[in-house]
Amino acid sequence: MATTNDLKNGLVLNLDGNLWAVVEFQHVKPGKGGAFVRTKLKNVLTGRVLDRTFNAGVKVETATVDRRDMQYLYLDGEDYVFMDQETYEQIPIPPSTMGEMANFLLEGQIANIATHEGVPLSVELPAAVALEITQTDPGLQGDRSTGGTKPATLETGFVIQVPLFIKTGERVKVDTRTGAYLSRV
Repeated sequence: MATTNDLKNGLVLNLDGNLWAVVEFQHVKPGKGGAFVRTKLKNVLTGRVLDRTFNAGVKVETATVDRRDMQYLYLDGEDYVFMDQETYEQIPIPPSTMGEMANFLLEGQIANIATHEGVPLSVELPAAVALEITQTDPGLQGDRSTGGTKPATLETGFVIQVPLFIKTGERVKVDTRTGAYLSRV
């Protein structure tokens, strides 16, 4: 249990049998009446966002979320199999939990997995990953780095927009949060 004074971004609360992560919080002390805490909560499993207000000093139930670095091993049917680096325990993670992170995942890559009572909640990759371009059209004579962009297929099969001077076989740095091209590697 924690009070509303202990709320911080990333804290996971157990409200009404669901797990909610604190995205934003603001302590408000109006001129009249008691203080309160205005929060924006995100459902850990469904991703639904909810605004909720708590009176100051109210106790809220926190959930214990274990975050560990795990190595991606292989795709088993539809599930992504990760291995804990310390215990060598393997856990399958469904595509719904993987979300957009699956577009940037390679075998052997390390990801931060959040679990609650053995159930995987979320997968976080580093902010940027280096991936190889497996297919893109060649740039035309006169194309410049400040010009437009063209589609390029990454080794994971995901398609991103890259500058015209990028060629097939080059390695590029990609932002895992937005899917945007950052630079050559």
